[in-house]
Amino acid sequence: MRPHVGGAWWWLPQLLALALALGAASGEYERTFEISEGVPVSTVVGRIGESDTERLPSPPYLIVPKPGSSVDADLVIDQNTGEIRTKVVLDREVRSVYSLVAIPMTGDSIRVVLRVLDENDNAPSFPTPFMHIEFPENTPRDVKRTLQPARDLDLGIYNTQRYSIVSGNVNNAFRLSSHRERDGVLYLDLQINGFLDRETSPSYSLVVEALDGGTPPLRGVMTVNVTIQDVNDNQPIFNQSRYFATVAENATIGTSVLRVYATDTDAGENGRVTYSINRRQSDRESMFRIDPITGEVAVNRPLDFETKEVHELVVVARDNGAQPLETSAFVSIRVTDVNDNQPTINVIFLSDDATPKISENAQPGEFVARISVNDPDSKEEYANVNVTLEGGEGHFGLATRDNIIYLVIVSLPLDRERTPNYTLSVVATDQGSPPLHAARTFHLRVTDVNDNAPEFDRAIYYANVLEVADPGTSVFRVTAVDRDEGNNSAVTYSIRETLETHSAWFQVDEDTGLITTRAPVDCETDPVPQVVVIATDSGSPPLSSSATVLVTIHDVNDNEPIFDQSFYNVSVAESEPVGHCILKVGIIFCFFCMDFHVGEYRV
Repeated sequence: MRPHVGGAWWWLPQLLALALALGAASGEYERTFEISEGVPVSTVVGRIGESDTERLPSPPYLIVPKPGSSVDADLVIDQNTGEIRTKVVLDREVRSVYSLVAIPMTGDSIRVVLRVLDENDNAPSFPTPFMHIEFPENTPRDVKRTLQPARDLDLGIYNTQRYSIVSGNVNNAFRLSSHRERDGVLYLDLQINGFLDRETSPSYSLVVEALDGGTPPLRGVMTVNVTIQDVNDNQPIFNQSRYFATVAENATIGTSVLRVYATDTDAGENGRVTYSINRRQSDRESMFRIDPITGEVAVNRPLDFETKEVHELVVVARDNGAQPLETSAFVSIRVTDVNDNQPTINVIFLSDDATPKISENAQPGEFVARISVNDPDSKEEYANVNVTLEGGEGHFGLATRDNIIYLVIVSLPLDRERTPNYTLSVVATDQGSPPLHAARTFHLRVTDVNDNAPEFDRAIYYANVLEVADPGTSVFRVTAVDRDEGNNSAVTYSIRETLETHSAWFQVDEDTGLITTRAPVDCETDPVPQVVVIATDSGSPPLSSSATVLVTIHDVNDNEPIFDQSFYNVSVAESEPVGHCILKVGIIFCFFCMDFHVGEYRV
């Protein structure tokens, strides 16, 4: 039965079904062809009726394709000859089998199967050209991460056979492992091959290659970007193990001294460094402070070169990891001096009791005090300081041989009675700019020596007493003053014992100087006795002076008048004029101890 060329083919499916049913009932032939994919268009596949093993019905054939097999689209079948040619370039990965039934005019139908043989025309292909994975840097050896596998549409040996890292594997840090599962896919893992160190290699860019089994093999590549995650395995490191700085002692609070700097090769919080001062080991007085972020060390309290010249700080740099690591550095800060201290003056008095005094009989050149001067701004024991002496009215001066130790000496003779005290000032001036001054004022006492005898206010005193005065009667009080002091000025009184002055009639109180009668006095014996009073001080040796007291003894009427002789004989010339004295008669009587002469006779 020959089909009508150009007729309607809508009935072919029904005819194929019928042919299959008839063949199943009466038998059919099977014919299999194979052709490699990718052959050129119009390549002859074969003839349906030609077989080396059996005799097949001859053409013409009614070609009935299996529904959906793309026979009509991809193949050209000559019905008259049964020749099959390619209509397109076949692609096994698109269609690997074509099925049809060739129905001859007579005889059984022929079931035709065309198999497309695989060729290595597909390279392995990764799902994405890039992939990103992460490993902590402390990941142990052999730990793996699964990578997306490459897939190859080819079969068997032409499928993906192996993987390799072709670049980026610095220090052979990684290796690949693979395994094939039931789905035929060669799965891929990236494994740690050594020890990771983010600080050395924070990331890797691995070019992974997949190869099939062709000759030559086809290949596909994927870049695996590996990020090494940080762990806090590095402590901060200072850029110097020891820092040195200087700061003036008058630096104000907040003045920057220096800046320390530490780096931590870890990342993120593990590498963020904060600074502090170890107060347990240094700077317990908090003289300095440090900015925790910048590391700037600044003055925190007033400094004093004289109290402490060098400050040693232990600065700590600590990271901010969950288990923080830290390191220390030493900071040596030298405080420089400024002229902020007056010289200090030390005075040692050279008297027997180390008090400021000097004897008035001290001779010029004699030592009064020892002066030493120190300037706290200088570290030398004795600073180069100019020392002067003020006061003393020229009686004192300074002597030195080395401008280190000064001696206050007596320059002029002293007299305590004239000037008992001197005010002296030692002035020290340092060499600073501007210079600072210091002064030490002391009051020097001139001590007494017994160089003055007691002095009466006059040499002769006059006193009166009745001759009838009883013993113990007050006559007169004398007073002597001694310009010395202490025992040297303590005066006692006495009467010089002499017979010719009738001193035995009188006595004197040795403390008060009061003269009183010691015995009866007699105007007729001595109307004006002289009493010599001695004033003596208590010095060693004692000095004394004297004064005379003339005591007038006033008479009372206890004696009658008496002529100076009992018989007078006188001659007179007759020529004597009237009124001429020819005789004097003396009548002696005592009235208040005064002599009166009366009884003058004239012619």
